[in-house]
Amino acid sequence: MRQSELFPKTLKEAPKGAESVNHKLLVRAGFVDQMMAGSWTLMPMGKKVVNKINKIISEELNKIGAQEILMPLMHPKNIWNETGRWDKADEIMYKLTDARKRDFALSFTHEEIFLDLARKHVFSYQDLPLALYHFSTKFRNELRAKSGVLRGREFMMKDLYSIHASQDDLDEYYWKVAEAYKNIFACIGFDMHVVEAGGGVFTEGITHEMQVFADSGEDFVYYCDKCDWAQNKEIFKLKEGGVCPKCKEGIIGSSKSIEVGNIFRFGTSYSEKMNFTYTDENGYKKYPYLGSYGIGTTRTMGAWVEVSHDERGIIWSPEISPFAVHLIDLPGGRGQAIYDSLIELGVEVLWDDRQTGAGEKFADADLIGIPVRLVSSEKTGEKYEWKMRNSDGTEYLDLEQVLNKLK
Repeated sequence: MRQSELFPKTLKEAPKGAESVNHKLLVRAGFVDQMMAGSWTLMPMGKKVVNKINKIISEELNKIGAQEILMPLMHPKNIWNETGRWDKADEIMYKLTDARKRDFALSFTHEEIFLDLARKHVFSYQDLPLALYHFSTKFRNELRAKSGVLRGREFMMKDLYSIHASQDDLDEYYWKVAEAYKNIFACIGFDMHVVEAGGGVFTEGITHEMQVFADSGEDFVYYCDKCDWAQNKEIFKLKEGGVCPKCKEGIIGSSKSIEVGNIFRFGTSYSEKMNFTYTDENGYKKYPYLGSYGIGTTRTMGAWVEVSHDERGIIWSPEISPFAVHLIDLPGGRGQAIYDSLIELGVEVLWDDRQTGAGEKFADADLIGIPVRLVSSEKTGEKYEWKMRNSDGTEYLDLEQVLNKLK
């Protein structure tokens, strides 16, 4: 991709009113644009990042037997009435009425919609278990839509739903998803913690959140310094500095954090309310057990920026960076030659071919945050200056060395 053709151009200043790091840097670097409070456009590089996050998620969910679909975003009132959440979730649901006076809601989640779909196709224990997921937009009436893409009224999300013939089978899959989530966030580069939490408007039972410790986070987590025990402040009833209730050795500490995912077990409560049954091996009608598992994909992008940046800009991990290489072409350089070679090798490269000064090019490279920076100039001759975004060290490599290193 030629940077002279990339939309949009970078900004020298953060937008007025931006407070969070991800808001400032993602807008300045051209990854997102804000239409109004809580509503964002993913620009070309932002869409590339989210696509890569989605690909990592899909690969892990496919490994545990989940299948990808796409469900509607506008839902009729009668489906939400079956579980009582038309009224119970009234504060966060966006509702509308059409010209025929029919009531609808915009999706803030899809449990009811998934169960309505499943009850049309699942009739026997032989059809279970079933796990389906999709990537879609969610709409939630956040009272305080702030912190950039971390807290939106309209945002991208992956949600997975599963139904099972027994609580034991649901529990087994629930923890499979938790392990898949650990793999997903480790692949992205996060140090993620599985944290016990309440269920909010989703369930009265204990759920689990995927939290990333961050000084800028709006959540607050208590954790053990020796084992994997952790709880959200909503349900924490122990004492900070006390002994861990799980391992009996570690000390309870605390941290601000950013929630990037969550998992829920609903038992049979929703399937009972929606009168969704299947026939078991003995011919009896039974209610299936429901699980729900979410990852905020745009939120994940924002969370990464919050924990991986410096005073110059973003520092992407190779796994989710919009490009693998940022090629800086200066006077006397051989940018075209290496650009063609990188493209032929299948390397995603952003080539700064703009007729502008070296200082501006280097500043933009740091702001955008692509992992590898290559500089070609009269000074480098037939070699190229190689620099990692997360390091100040440089080295000079010939074309073959560059290509081998990128392989």
